[in-house]
Amino acid sequence: MIARASIRLVSWVVLAYLVLPLVVILGSSVTASQFLTFPPRGITLHWYQVMLSDPSYVAAFSTSTLLALAATAAALVLTVPAALAFARYPFPGKRALTAALMAPLVLPHIVLGAALLQFGGYFGLTRSFASLLIGHTVIVSPFVLRSVMSMTTPEQRALEEASYDLGANPWTTFFLVVLPRIRSGIVTGSIFAFISSWINVELSIFNTTADLNTIPVKLFNYVQYTIDPTIAAVSGATIVVAIVVITILDLTIGLDMLSDRS
Repeated sequence: MIARASIRLVSWVVLAYLVLPLVVILGSSVTASQFLTFPPRGITLHWYQVMLSDPSYVAAFSTSTLLALAATAAALVLTVPAALAFARYPFPGKRALTAALMAPLVLPHIVLGAALLQFGGYFGLTRSFASLLIGHTVIVSPFVLRSVMSMTTPEQRALEEASYDLGANPWTTFFLVVLPRIRSGIVTGSIFAFISSWINVELSIFNTTADLNTIPVKLFNYVQYTIDPTIAAVSGATIVVAIVVITILDLTIGLDMLSDRS
């Protein structure tokens, strides 16, 4: 009984420690003062209005969202077939290829960003959306690959063969047999991929311009010269969007179901 109570107490302390920074950011974003402070001195949405009235912030939010969605979609197209191939077929160099595809998880993103900047110069892709998309696809693909690979099992291959024996074609088998069994891996990997792309600074900073900026790079540059509650408002808006997205996923798909299957 004492052990169970101790575990609960520790869990609540850890949860409070993780949630407290979010509370501080949200509180600082509604302060009426001209500088960051917590607890807030008065309550106002002025700093959110400042953020929304600044075209550079709106453009940065749009770029980050479009980039994260495009990178996640590209990662799905590239890694889902790769994950199925790795699970189905043995071939020479399989482990080495898997390690190479997972390498962006351990390689410093700042190194990848510098390499992409130099490499992109040969093809005229320097500091462009295409360059950002290529880089972000590289760094988010391992999340999708690992999540989908964890869903592939020998039983799935047997179900595919049974589907073929019953007369189904490859596309029907994929959508009715394979996809339902790897769906939780796809959703989980997509969530991690989108978040990783959205918050990336190290790689993005090498390939952005004044007219092509992501929100993390925008904040990184802004905080070097000015510290006011606008920064907290931008962070608070990001937190609210993340909570809304997670809530929608939980209501439509069920995050508990995803965690059980993964």
